[in-house]
Amino acid sequence: MVAPISRREVAQRQDELFHTHSPKAAAMMIGWTLTCGGVGGRIVETEAYDPSDPASHSFPGPTARNAVMFGPPGVIYVYRSYGIHWCMNLVCGEHPGSAVLIRALEPTHGLDVMAERRGVADPRRLMNGPGNVCQALGVTVAQNGMRVDEAPFVLEPGPAGAIAVGPRIGITKAADVPWRFGEAGSRFLSKPFPKL
Repeated sequence: MVAPISRREVAQRQDELFHTHSPKAAAMMIGWTLTCGGVGGRIVETEAYDPSDPASHSFPGPTARNAVMFGPPGVIYVYRSYGIHWCMNLVCGEHPGSAVLIRALEPTHGLDVMAERRGVADPRRLMNGPGNVCQALGVTVAQNGMRVDEAPFVLEPGPAGAIAVGPRIGITKAADVPWRFGEAGSRFLSKPFPKL
């Protein structure tokens, strides 16, 4: 059993995460717990983006859509993907315009609420993709710009198993950049990692 950590240590670990270059932060977040309104779970899959990255929304510079990415670290950037799904990112890093996409969580809190929101009962399908994460957590553009370390969000460090690394999913630019991270062997990933 893992001993609980103090609020001060949680705040220190969050601050370190918020100010770490997005690829390293994306790997660090694996095993952390993220909830919104008491609903959520363990982060098991992430992707990193930064302003030098052609696949990032921040690559063209600040716009009305991506303005939150150029704000303070520790806020949530929410955007609509393909006009259908909301996707949630954590703004982080030393350079404005960096963020980590939350791709998948292992559900641990409020499974009944998430099942009702998602219309599925299988825990493996509740948050196995960035659109599913937002739907299960009840996150929309209304949360864009909110801090992830303040209500209704809670972000707490936690242990992770071995970390798998691979190329990001669903992009055409810089598609070979290995900035997708996951908990190796997790049943809750959006897609398996390629075998090396």
